[in-house]
Amino acid sequence: MNFDYDWLPMVFAAIMGLSILLYVILDGYDLGVGMLMALAQKEEKDRMIASIGPFWDANETWLVFAVGILLVAFPSSHGYVLTALYIPATIMLIALILRGVSFDFRAKARSSHKALWDSCFVIGSAVAALTQGYMLGQYIMGFENNTETLVFSLLTAVAVAAGYALIGACWLIMKTEGMLQARAVRLARPLVWLTAAGIALISLATPYVSERIFERWVSQPEVWYLVPIPVLTALSILALHRLLKVMPLPDDRYYRRPFQLTAMLFVLCFVGLAYSFYPYTVPGVMTLYDSAASRDSLLIMFYGAAFVLPVIAGYTVFAYRVFHGKARDLTYD
Repeated sequence: MNFDYDWLPMVFAAIMGLSILLYVILDGYDLGVGMLMALAQKEEKDRMIASIGPFWDANETWLVFAVGILLVAFPSSHGYVLTALYIPATIMLIALILRGVSFDFRAKARSSHKALWDSCFVIGSAVAALTQGYMLGQYIMGFENNTETLVFSLLTAVAVAAGYALIGACWLIMKTEGMLQARAVRLARPLVWLTAAGIALISLATPYVSERIFERWVSQPEVWYLVPIPVLTALSILALHRLLKVMPLPDDRYYRRPFQLTAMLFVLCFVGLAYSFYPYTVPGVMTLYDSAASRDSLLIMFYGAAFVLPVIAGYTVFAYRVFHGKARDLTYD
């Protein structure tokens, strides 16, 4: 590869990583809200849907963008990863389609059928979250086909679903009021520790999978680059736990803080995984430089990404600014 263009694979890896992180945070909370609808009262479900109504469809754009970057910038990795994850990826897409259909149909269907579409929305949200966690476990374990990998992937499926439920509950704390907000606080409290257990599980397993990752975690001076991540993660978990113990507060003080702390947890976990697996796009198999498209292709796509990325980011920011504040009843008039 021409030295002058060695920065291109790194740039595309950074864009893809940022897109995945934004998807996990943004679509994570609306998947979490969808799962929590299973525990909501009938009169609360409309307000929960209203809290994600203006955002949920646009949130999935980041997943499409990330997969698109993987396909065009790292075609070899795309083929390897999608082949290994063909079945769970297909199940995830079916679940996301089910969510989209049930989101609209629940508002148009007869009142006697509304509960059915609410259940479909819950199922679609839960299956999408679980399959994403399962795929993460498969990736960490290097797509090995054995019982150990299967068990670990099932555990990460539960951990990711718990994380999504937590950030969904924190979204409801931020976007709702009254009894629904209080219920979201109660649901978030145990989810903090379930999510923390999932983070600990993945953190312990990651160096076990790869001798290279283990050496990177314990070698000097690299270990000092890693130390802030678990420290900040532990502090965020403790701060979130203490805050949820006293919420909701008078005058709705700090109502944004649980969501911000949970988003910080997601960022720290992502940074830890990125640090561990760099420069591999497929763990132990191919690096981002091995799997990158040709220099000319990357250069052309760079100009396209330089246009598309600000557009997606721009309308995302615009949507959140327009629909900021507490959720109100969702109407389809």
